Amino acid sequence: MSTSTKTPRIDKAGARLTLPVAALAFVIALAVQFIGQAKIDIGIGAIVIFPMVWGLILGLLVSIQKFKPLGLDLQRIAAALVGVAVLLLVARLAFNIGPSLPSLLKAGPALLLQEVGHLLGTIALALPLAVLLRMGKATVGATFSLDREPSFAMVSEKYGPDSDQYRGVLAMYVFGTLFGAVFITLLTSLVANWKIFDPLALAMGAGVGSGSMMAASSASIIAAYPGDQEAILGMAAVSNLITTILGVYVGIYIALPLADRFYKLLTRRQTREAAAVAAGGGAVRSQADIDRDDAQAEENRRFREKVAESSAAIKLPLWLSLSVLTVLGIGTASVAAKGLSLSIVAGYGIMLALVLVSIALAKVTKKISAIVYITTIGAYISSPWFFAAESLTTIIKTVDFLSIATVMLTLAGLSLGKDIPLLKNIGWKIIPVGLVAITASFLLSTVIAEFALGLWH
Repeated sequence: MSTSTKTPRIDKAGARLTLPVAALAFVIALAVQFIGQAKIDIGIGAIVIFPMVWGLILGLLVSIQKFKPLGLDLQRIAAALVGVAVLLLVARLAFNIGPSLPSLLKAGPALLLQEVGHLLGTIALALPLAVLLRMGKATVGATFSLDREPSFAMVSEKYGPDSDQYRGVLAMYVFGTLFGAVFITLLTSLVANWKIFDPLALAMGAGVGSGSMMAASSASIIAAYPGDQEAILGMAAVSNLITTILGVYVGIYIALPLADRFYKLLTRRQTREAAAVAAGGGAVRSQADIDRDDAQAEENRRFREKVAESSAAIKLPLWLSLSVLTVLGIGTASVAAKGLSLSIVAGYGIMLALVLVSIALAKVTKKISAIVYITTIGAYISSPWFFAAESLTTIIKTVDFLSIATVMLTLAGLSLGKDIPLLKNIGWKIIPVGLVAITASFLLSTVIAEFALGLWH
């Protein structure tokens, strides 16, 4: 989600520059797909690194290299393509929900209970760490959730786009975009290979509200439990959808107020000390204090300029984005399947139709997002209650969902060079806070799901 208040522009230059971005992404995505996955044994478990992670890393390296830097407009085009790629990824995952509906219904309340883990994990552990590291009011924005796209709107409405809280949201968003998929892949791979959790509980934990992180996490779980692939993908997709849908309401009415109160509780001593200093001699300010405040104001001004520059968006025509992503997707899916087939082409045709219908419905209704339509319609037409479900699912299964994630994360890597200055500006503190937030959200959610599944099985 763009943090800019300007309307994204559609221009001929953007359309023209799409070709080199697509070509670059095509080469990288196919290369990493050929390389395949790597399994690393670290003693306490094994970590599996997937092609999509290689794609993200290689895309980032290309984006930030100094020999021939990727232009800012090219990075913005890559970011625009990522937004549409998410729709295709959701469309593919939707076809795992329908066949898995019996398992999902069996999970019952466990699906809702595990969302408590996503809510409390970040606030309970990441927020105190951020306070300990003295991140200031940015703590609230950085730790009330994993800060994906909807968080910008929530914090901006409550605190304003120039607030420290908003700065915290941006910090966590950039951190999650840069490192989230890579880290959760390693974390989930390690935990899944312990073989102490039900794979469905792990799949529920994977639904952290981020499409890329959910895909990366699901891949690690499937590597440990290959026989449960369909159920894992279906459960993770539904969990992620619930987190996304409920996240807005939970964020506004529960998580954000709770984080704000918890922050004030933990910093009440610092607040009293600051008030005492102000009452005792606040009227007299040294030149050093004045210079420090001026320097902070200048730093904030530069930060806002960097935010505006990096978040200015280019909106591509939908037909162009879908055309590019279809070519990239068919290419990577063919490598994953070790050969091009008509089924893969037909699979992409079905997913494109689902995306286009859902976007049209979203425009008509306005209040319901395309992702909700994609998931709902896709789940229905792949469920036992739809007459053509078996035929559609058979075709769609030829499209490896990880190949779509590889395309999406490769493009995300190519778009990330513009966000590096923001991360540097915010500093190193967001790294341990971000790692703890992701770890706490996944593990606490998984543990709750494990117990909840035991109660309702």
